[in-house]
Amino acid sequence: MQSLWMIVASFLFACMGVCVKLGAAHFSTGELVFYRGFIGLLMMLTLLRWQGISYATPRWRLQLSRGVSGTIALMCYFFALSVLPLATAVTLSYTSPLFVALLLALGFKERIGPSLFAAMTLGFAGVVLLLQPTLSPDQWAGALAGLGSGLISSLAYISVRELGKAGEPEGRTVLWFSLLTSLTGMLWALTGDSLHAITRDNALLLLGVGGFGGCAQLAMTRAYRYGKTIVSANLAYTTVIFSSLFGVALWSERMPWTSMLAICLIVSSGVLASLASRNPTPVLKSD
Repeated sequence: MQSLWMIVASFLFACMGVCVKLGAAHFSTGELVFYRGFIGLLMMLTLLRWQGISYATPRWRLQLSRGVSGTIALMCYFFALSVLPLATAVTLSYTSPLFVALLLALGFKERIGPSLFAAMTLGFAGVVLLLQPTLSPDQWAGALAGLGSGLISSLAYISVRELGKAGEPEGRTVLWFSLLTSLTGMLWALTGDSLHAITRDNALLLLGVGGFGGCAQLAMTRAYRYGKTIVSANLAYTTVIFSSLFGVALWSERMPWTSMLAICLIVSSGVLASLASRNPTPVLKSD
């Protein structure tokens, strides 16, 4: 039953992606990043107060590292969502487990066995296939941003892993990430030409961006805490499925068979990578 929490989290992350894509017609990327962080911050302040957990952290360097890398990854992801088909943007962001394996091998000298190497090769082959010339010239910036989101998310994961080892509560980690995200988003939004007014029509989209994202993180945390890690990690890829269905239903997105094959390769590589890991640890999404 606990694995169902990951399916709930994946569905909510896909819902957040829909709200971001719809919200891009009303707000700048900086504004969307701000509202994602600010609403999440309010949720975490309430949650930690209810749990009786202090807001202060003794691991501020790690929190800063996680917050900065996670915020940059989120900015790249939101920009990719505004430019690319929903399923394509989500899939590119889910390359993070591949980059995690690479970083752990290069930075932490962890061994990469044949199975993990094969999974990484399969995943990067899927990326190359997905980025082949089926994208229009004005979508390449979004594609690179989506891939950058996957890469930078892996840096955030390294910090999350170290924070977990140090015994830092998940809620406090999300709190500080949300704080940095809201501050960065606000500064980015203020550098734009103008701020956009919140109306009755677009207010629900902003609530969806922050609310769905915050609830998704909580559901994901519960899945990893009480469920089997390897099952939860694999079920996280159902976000791609939900996003594909939303893309078809809301925007009539029709991807060529090569793109569908690429998505299957990337998802399969992520599943294989988690299976090949001797002690798999969850890759927490920074959105």
